[in-house]
Amino acid sequence: MPRLESRLLIVTDRHQTAGRPLVSVLQRALSAGTPAIQLRERDQSVRELAALAREIRALAAPRGSQLVINDRIDVALTLEGVGVHLRSNSLPATVARRLVGDRRLLGVSAHSVEEAVQAEAGGADYVVLGPVYDTPSKKAFGPPLGLRRIEEACRLVRIPIVGIGGVTASRAHDVRRAGAYGVAVIAAVLGAADVEGATRSLLEAVTSPS
Repeated sequence: MPRLESRLLIVTDRHQTAGRPLVSVLQRALSAGTPAIQLRERDQSVRELAALAREIRALAAPRGSQLVINDRIDVALTLEGVGVHLRSNSLPATVARRLVGDRRLLGVSAHSVEEAVQAEAGGADYVVLGPVYDTPSKKAFGPPLGLRRIEEACRLVRIPIVGIGGVTASRAHDVRRAGAYGVAVIAAVLGAADVEGATRSLLEAVTSPS
C-alpha cells in the first residue's frame, strides 16, 4: 500500500494566493522542500482541473512531491502516480479504493474521531482531521476539535493523522506532540508573503516536534 511521505500537505485554493498564480506559488513552495499537494479547486470544470493537475504534476513529480486530486477520481486516473483525496461526504473509501487500486494514495477528510476510524476501516492511507483550531475556511464543519481529539484519534487509528484548520508553524509543534503524523495548510503557505520561508518553517516544525 502507498504511504503519505511528507508531513506537510499543502491544500490548494487559487483564491487565497494574494493575487499570484497558483502554479507559481506552488513552485516557490516546492523550491523550499517536498510537501505533498492536494489539488482542491472545486469551482473548476473537469477539463480545467485536469489541465491544472498536469501542470502541477510536472512541477511536483521531479521533486518527489506527491499529488492527490480532491474528490475527482476520473482526473486522478488520467495521471500516473497521482492519488485521490475524498471529502467526508464523498464516496465511501471502500468504493474509491476499488476504483483507484492499491498503488495510488488515498486520503480522506474527517471531522470527528469516528469518521477517522471509519476512513481507516474503509482502506484510506491517511486521514486529514479537523478543524483543530478555529479558522474561517472550516466554519462549516463546526467548532474546533482541539488537540485532545487529535490525541484520541491517534490512539485509535494506525494510519497517519494529519491535522488541519488554523495551523501555523508554531501550532504545528503542538499538533505533532498530540500524535499527528503531520499538518495540512492552505493560507499559511499560499497566502504568505514569503512562500519559501513559510514552507521551510512548517517543514521544520513537523519534522522536529520536540
